[in-house]
Amino acid sequence: MGVIRTDKWLLEFYKNPVELCKHLRKYFYGVNEEDIYNHLVAHGMYRYPNKSSTELVNSFKKNNVWEIIEKEKNVLQKMWQGPNVPIFIFPVDTNNRKIDKVTGGKSGLAFKDKLFLFISAKHTENEIKALFTHEYNHICRLENFSRKEADYVLLDTIILEGLAENAVRNRIGKDFVAPWTNYYSTNELQKIWKKVIYPNRKISNMHPKHHKLLYGLRSYPRMSGYAVGYYLVKKYMTKKKLTDQDLLSIPSEMISQIELEK
Repeated sequence: MGVIRTDKWLLEFYKNPVELCKHLRKYFYGVNEEDIYNHLVAHGMYRYPNKSSTELVNSFKKNNVWEIIEKEKNVLQKMWQGPNVPIFIFPVDTNNRKIDKVTGGKSGLAFKDKLFLFISAKHTENEIKALFTHEYNHICRLENFSRKEADYVLLDTIILEGLAENAVRNRIGKDFVAPWTNYYSTNELQKIWKKVIYPNRKISNMHPKHHKLLYGLRSYPRMSGYAVGYYLVKKYMTKKKLTDQDLLSIPSEMISQIELEK
């Protein structure tokens, strides 16, 4: 497995991404290419081709995108004893303002058995590494944490995100963490945890309220779940002096208990 050479697919099917997604059908089992494409678009894949396929692929090749990810995958797989999953790299939707604002114009999507990265030619090597680190950490958490993803509750999700972005901080550096890690002061995070997240910590990831709390939609503080998850994990790993690998199998409830300790 490892990094799939999607440059070959892009050269042939960049102008028709639904057709391109036919290559992905064997990785999704029983899902057609249109549904696959719509799902990937919802998480950041490009919608409208805005340059020639040759120009796009050449810009990615010039930045050594596939080689950077392959090398980083080998390092993190060994470091975290993670699984060897297929990794797909595609252009990001550059017209998506939310992605541009919240994640610096890049996005990713992790399943237990595959990983997608959506980037543009403007991203630096460290930005690409940061994105991959975040998404691959998700896969390692899913592999090590005993609870099935379908049974995740809000607390599991925010800890999942907190683990991933702390891994970025520890491996790539604080300058490359997501903007939402700095939205709030410690005092504000404690209040959001106590009043917003904690009372709802056990709601299912299928509950309509789950994503509103996670992303801070409607009346909730923006990116509240993400921000609190990052805060809890950072506090826990600092106090307990643990590594990113140490945290992969620790229950979400145990990590969140750090807020109750004096």
